[in-house]
Amino acid sequence: MGGDGPGGSTGSGSPGSASSQPASPGSAWAPFRHRWFAAMWNAQFVSNVGSWMQTVGAQWLMLTLTGSAAYIALVQTAASLPVVLFAVLAGAIGDLVDRRRFLLIAQGFMLVAAVALGVLALAGLVTPWVLLALIFAVGSGQALTSPTWQTLQPELVPADERAQAISLGAVNQNLARAVGPAIGGIVLAATSAGTVFLINAATFLAVIAVIWYWRSVPRAEILPREHVGEAIRAGGRFVAASPALRVVLLRTALFVFFASAIWALLPLTARSQLHLGSGGYGLLLGCVGLGAVGGAALLPPLRARFRPGSLLSISSVGLAGVALVLGYLHITAVVAASLAFGGLAWILALSTLNSLYQLTLPQWVKARGMSFYLIVFQGGNAIGSAVLGLTAQRAGLSPTLLAAAVGLALGPLAGLRYRFQPIPPADLVPAGDWPAPVLADGAAPVGPVMVSVEYWPSAGSDAELLAQLRDARFSRRRTGASNWRVWQDASIPGRIVEQYVVASWEEHLRQGDRVTVRDQERLDRIRAMTDPSRPPVVTHWLTPAIGPG
Repeated sequence: MGGDGPGGSTGSGSPGSASSQPASPGSAWAPFRHRWFAAMWNAQFVSNVGSWMQTVGAQWLMLTLTGSAAYIALVQTAASLPVVLFAVLAGAIGDLVDRRRFLLIAQGFMLVAAVALGVLALAGLVTPWVLLALIFAVGSGQALTSPTWQTLQPELVPADERAQAISLGAVNQNLARAVGPAIGGIVLAATSAGTVFLINAATFLAVIAVIWYWRSVPRAEILPREHVGEAIRAGGRFVAASPALRVVLLRTALFVFFASAIWALLPLTARSQLHLGSGGYGLLLGCVGLGAVGGAALLPPLRARFRPGSLLSISSVGLAGVALVLGYLHITAVVAASLAFGGLAWILALSTLNSLYQLTLPQWVKARGMSFYLIVFQGGNAIGSAVLGLTAQRAGLSPTLLAAAVGLALGPLAGLRYRFQPIPPADLVPAGDWPAPVLADGAAPVGPVMVSVEYWPSAGSDAELLAQLRDARFSRRRTGASNWRVWQDASIPGRIVEQYVVASWEEHLRQGDRVTVRDQERLDRIRAMTDPSRPPVVTHWLTPAIGPG
């Protein structure tokens, strides 16, 4: 989408529309057989071309306004920072409201901001801080859009094609690199940055048109809709209580912090070391996009051969080599070839991280859960760009790229301790048969609810049941518990009580809808360890209504 595409700089792409690629069910291009996926993907591609044109125009305009490496790197920071500030709110809203209307509003806001940037640039009224402010405004619209858009597209294809759909979403922006920067450089050389910005504004219309004609399926709501604050807290609890998601976030942060230096400092490399103009800079970015196309084609066979951790390690080390080439080999042809390889490595890394994360999210928390990934990705991008840009200004370009290369080369060592934990999608569907709690006549639950479950382990299974309960705490917290404890009777060690607190009665009822097949299997294993003659007893404790005085 115009500012950075629905995938933002988390990547995105594929080589054509639905009709341009024959697809087999297991091919990388299979999702293009589905009408709305193809329409949205192509609209996203048009908008991402405009986005990369804007990137070239903004960075080159900043270069003419000030030669400061810090200011040039801040262009990328201004585009990425809004995700850190607004993505969680946007993800919660995207899970609660009509997605079509929400996307139309966000796209309209981005259109207005992009038009304002173009008009002011044509009038010669843009200063470095005005440029950063308007790039920030476009990025804010992108922050509102991204969590919903990234989780929407995979839903437009069958479940067995969602991994491919996510990967195509993770390469779209990089395919746009193959043409967007080159077009941007040509238009910039022939006209002005203001014209480039207005062309980007026009590309938003492609996305708005597709969303206008698309009709979302209304959600079936049995319980009252969550308040935004409750939804944000639920999303945060889910991510915090998911070890698999936390590993992906940590590995993403380590990777993108150092990788951001390559893209943030590329304009300076093009001008100061390769002595290229705006057209040459656009062609260098085009090489990155062409490499991304190759990466998209290689993804299915590579995924079949390598584990996710190995793919990320190969990509990270490959980008370390690209950073070294940029820093120390000032030959345009060599740099262009290395950037093509960098595009391939970049897309392998992004599709690996994005797919792992998104496929680990149940449906009810998709958009708000995805917002935390976007925060880490774009936050790492923004912070890395700013820190390494300032470092380049003080220490020089080549030493900074060397530091980035060292960080990228050593980053995979984190996998020795923090390994990816893929979860089959079938394990994340709702379990479905959660028993509804029973209220006494006239009870009106107000305030927090405490749930206690009394267990009597079968002979010899005390320790194993306690171990399983400690693991089950993640499930309780993911589905809504804000506090969890397990207790053992001091006088009767065979009596064990699990206790957890939920913010409200409605939130506790939602727990039943959020329990997945994987969660239920663990709870069933715990129940199987109990004494058959003394099954678990569940008690719901309500906050008493205490009158005045």
